[in-house]
Amino acid sequence: MKKFTKLWNAVKIPLLAILCSLVAGGVIIAVTGSNPFKAYYALLQGGGLAPKSSYASYKSMLTDFMSYVNYFTPMIFAALAVAVALRAGLFNIGVSGQMLAAGFTASIVVGYSSLNAVLAKPLVVIIGLIVGGLVGALIGFLKYRFNINEVVSSIMLNYTFQYVISFFINTFFVDPVSRQSKEISVASRLTLMDTMVGNLKMDIPLGIILALLTVVAVWFLLEKTKLGYELKAVGYSRSAAKYAGIKVGRSMVLSMTISGALAGLAGVTYYLGYVGSIQPKVLISTGFDAIAVSLLGNNNPFGIVFSTILITLISKGSTYMKSAAGVDAEIASVITGIILLFSACNAYIKWKMERNRREKTNKTKEDK
Repeated sequence: MKKFTKLWNAVKIPLLAILCSLVAGGVIIAVTGSNPFKAYYALLQGGGLAPKSSYASYKSMLTDFMSYVNYFTPMIFAALAVAVALRAGLFNIGVSGQMLAAGFTASIVVGYSSLNAVLAKPLVVIIGLIVGGLVGALIGFLKYRFNINEVVSSIMLNYTFQYVISFFINTFFVDPVSRQSKEISVASRLTLMDTMVGNLKMDIPLGIILALLTVVAVWFLLEKTKLGYELKAVGYSRSAAKYAGIKVGRSMVLSMTISGALAGLAGVTYYLGYVGSIQPKVLISTGFDAIAVSLLGNNNPFGIVFSTILITLISKGSTYMKSAAGVDAEIASVITGIILLFSACNAYIKWKMERNRREKTNKTKEDK
């Protein structure tokens, strides 16, 4: 019973945030003259969670679902990156830049090489971990050594990576037709594209296996290890953690290193998995959407899996929602924004509910 109560207390506020967001989104859709129920059903259809009326050759609900899994795999890593940093009281808003740095490095080192799949795919993952971890470590070091706010340094690095990498792509690696970076080799790609399974052509994301294993590993790290306890202590109070003998600077640098490494995995599963190339001068929204995903998942690795499914479903299904229900795709961004707003109020809502519960308990005692 206690376990159920604890679980319910952990999920009731995120569920309330989702419900309020969907209701608010439904009102907005209704005001624009569309049917909110039809729009939300179209979101499910766009993500492969509900059948469409018809499909093209070699396509089905299953192929749509696999494409959706391929889409949300990088988001799991990105949201875990945000969660690990937040656990230590740090805000890694540079996930998109770290993704770009890792994706570009892996592309030029492995993606454009002639390595076979057995060597190329693991090497892509390793490069993603190393590059993302180094960028995260730099942000953590700047915070620890010079007290440079991690939000400022990570945003500045976002812009630095965005324009420096765009210069190199446009100068050395641009595809003259698509105006994006050249396509990486099939052997280095972390998604098996257009793979025939029976009579269906589907995208099979290899990274989803690694993502789910990483979820378990991050949960174990944060909840069952000394390092996880130290990160939590630093996040609650740096002065108290320092008084208790915890090396605060070391914890901050380590948390940002781990966060950056996870962002690097998000980068390689996105740029060398989902898309296969890089668009110059563009920072993808995944790193910023990951903030909403992490907050909605209560910064819990398992909660992040479910919040990822919801947030990416809204984003992925928005295109089909526009064609099937006549609702502008931007409405999906509005719904995501409302979810982020409610999720950001988690602490206040939790405090308010706890306060009301205490007042009710005290009143009951007085009546007796």
